Order: sequence, then structure tokens, then C-alpha cells
Amino acid sequence: MKLSEKFTRGELVVTTEVGPPKGFHVEEMVAEAKEYLSNITAVNVTDNQSSVMRLGSLATCVALKNAGLNPIYQLTCRDRNRMALESDLLSAAMFGIENILCLTGDHTKLGDHPQAKPVFDLDSVSLLYAVGQLEKGVDLGGNELVGEPPKFCKGAVVSPCSDSIDAQLAKMERKVMAGAQYFQTQAVFEPEKFIAFMDKAKQFGVPVQLGVIIPKSVGMCRYLNANVAGVHVPDALIDELKADKEKTKAGITGVEITARLIKECLPYCQGVHIMAQGWESKVPDILKLAGI
Repeated sequence: MKLSEKFTRGELVVTTEVGPPKGFHVEEMVAEAKEYLSNITAVNVTDNQSSVMRLGSLATCVALKNAGLNPIYQLTCRDRNRMALESDLLSAAMFGIENILCLTGDHTKLGDHPQAKPVFDLDSVSLLYAVGQLEKGVDLGGNELVGEPPKFCKGAVVSPCSDSIDAQLAKMERKVMAGAQYFQTQAVFEPEKFIAFMDKAKQFGVPVQLGVIIPKSVGMCRYLNANVAGVHVPDALIDELKADKEKTKAGITGVEITARLIKECLPYCQGVHIMAQGWESKVPDILKLAGI
């Protein structure tokens, strides 16, 4: 099912994501997804996340779809030129993958193959445009496709807690003009900034999902503050993780913080995207505690 159908009906859209393994054995990942994520709207499949080589997003999407889940195919522009991206989109359509998320992608120097040459033939905006052209039945070279063109629900990302809200709003507008039908946000730890952003972003009339990361540890939060643009974990939340180390280690504190953030922000958005990062088993507890 396309996410756009649920957004149109005014239904709350809840998604999470999984990272493909660094190998081709997906049985354990698929089993965990079926156990913990079957009751949510859809599951993002990351595309060589953080520039770390893994099993392909499309193949993983097919495995999840065959297991009865609704995958969201993430595509980054880092590793493929426009021909490869267009080809992969047609492959996704052939397999019945209906939801996509278009990303520019992290630079290769940040990952486990820093010597790899990045591509970046397109960026997230021009990739959205390319998808729109395929949906019209032509590729970026102006050549007509054979048969019925593909139809996707096209997503993009935005960073509502960035230091420059105006810059993020401008990027969001360009993505909307290029065809974005929904947005997932970068991780939010500061509800007041998210609410202020959403007050301005509502002008675009496009549904937005609040993005949240489960804070696993103090070290993880400090890493996010030092390395991830547009994300800041306040000292108060870090102190909360410090307060009871055993509770934090068990994941209880992270679940409580994530559920609280969702409850505070939910009235201002149309859905939630939980970046569990290996803690998919915590997702049901988060949703229950958040009242979803």
C-alpha cells in the first residue's frame, strides 16, 4: 500500500527502518521484522547507510515484501549515476515496491570504503524529478518507456532542528516542487524546535513524519552531537541516561525518552518514523507507551 493513501485518509503513518546485513543471509533480519514490525505501516530499508557497504536495499525490500511487510525503498545518489538509479527504480516497480525515499547520501569518505569514488550524478531533488519523469513514461534522456509507466509514493527528508530553519524550509520547498509527497525528518530531540519548524512547514501542505532515534547510551548521544548535522541531544536527556545506568543499559530509559518525544510532537505532524538502529524489539513498547 502506498503511504500517500493513508495520509490522504488522515490516518497516522508509523514507520521504522532496518539495515540490511553485511552479507546475504536475511533470515534473522526478516524474522525479527515479522515479529516486531508487522503492525506498523511500512519499513524503510536503508541504502548502504553511513556509506557502509551492505546487502542492497532493493533485494532486502523484496525479501520483506515476500514476508508480508510493506517496504520503503531508500535510494541514495552517492553510489549510482542517473542510468543506474532509473534502472533500479524500474526494477523496484517490477517487484511491486510502491514506496520510495530519495536521499543524496553520505560521502564515501565517512564509511568503510573511504577510497571509493562517490558519484552524486544527481542529488535528492533531481532524483525526485527523475522519478516523476519515469512516472510520465520517459527517462532523463527523453526516451519513452515501454508499457505502463511506474507509480510510486515519493518521500524525502528534512532536518527541522537544524541551526538554519530558513535553509531547511527552502530545501523542503524545492523537494515538494520536484514531487515529494511526504517527508521523514532527521532525528528530533528538541520538541520546541520541531514544533516551531512545523508551524512554518505546514504552508507546503505535505505530510511530515516525526523522526526519532532511540537513545541507547550517553556515548551514542555524544556521537550524534559531534557528528550528525541537524541533530542535538540536550544535556537534560543525557543526564537522564546517566541517572540509572542499569535502566539505560536495559533500554528502558531510551524507550521512555522516545515515547515522550513522540507524545509531545505528535499533535503537530502526520506520522512517526522510528530509527531503532538494531533495537527493533523496542518499537512495540515505544508505541504502546506513546499511546499509539
